[in-house]
Amino acid sequence: MIKTNKENLVMQSVGGKVHSPIVSSPYRISREGEPMILPATGGICYNVKVGDSCMKWVGDHIEPGVSVRNENVAENTAMMLLACIGNTAKIVSGDAKGATGFVTGGHGGIEHTLVYFDDETLEKLSLDDKILIKAYGQGLKIENFEDITCMNIDPQLLEKFDIRISDEGCLEVPVVTEIPPYLMGSGVGSSTAFSGDYDIMTGDKEANEKYGIDKLRFGDLVLLRDCNNCFGRDYLKGSVTIGVVVHSDCIKAGHGPGVTTILSCPTSKIKGRIEKNANIAYYLGIK
Repeated sequence: MIKTNKENLVMQSVGGKVHSPIVSSPYRISREGEPMILPATGGICYNVKVGDSCMKWVGDHIEPGVSVRNENVAENTAMMLLACIGNTAKIVSGDAKGATGFVTGGHGGIEHTLVYFDDETLEKLSLDDKILIKAYGQGLKIENFEDITCMNIDPQLLEKFDIRISDEGCLEVPVVTEIPPYLMGSGVGSSTAFSGDYDIMTGDKEANEKYGIDKLRFGDLVLLRDCNNCFGRDYLKGSVTIGVVVHSDCIKAGHGPGVTTILSCPTSKIKGRIEKNANIAYYLGIK
């Protein structure tokens, strides 16, 4: 069992409202140059959930569950930075007031925090209902692994991953697949990995099949090879990053399923252990 500094971390309120889908141009241009009109980010997705395939949907950058944003830019930035995957989210207004769920990721660009609620709650929710999140996890460190940067993950969820320490002194983390660095696209070069996500490119069908990308689900844990996310998102040979799939496949060039970082190391101190159930829905008991 890994040991962390979780007792010293601050739990603090952040929040926003259920954010409606917004459209500036009716068309989205596919990687083949085709203009398309499709559902995309925002709102309440009634039939798209964490644990489902993220590859089958007729849409673009689809966000599972509920998309939350604060119209005050500074307050939304705080939510994007501080809310962590697995944090408790509570509805504090409207017909679904009092219901709880949890954070499943952050989507950069649109700057949405993504939250899971059960079906009964989704039916009661409305646009602009207020969501309160108990932000907890930033500043997390793993004892004796100070070179590994932790981010965007609730410590109690991290402990459910059955992370082991190998005989070589590496962290062994369950993942569904490993992704090579040349498939990482939109979001590379961002100044920080502590907010939002970046995309696995899916324009190459052979690569999708070779690396199991075509089988990815919302909530899957994936290993990104030679990807250094300790600060910004960069290529570094030998580095390793672990992330969670947070949004769906995309039609745009350079885009695909989005990955929110939870662990990163500039050396190969993290190893992947392939497990089909390496998904936050499994660890949180969602059917």
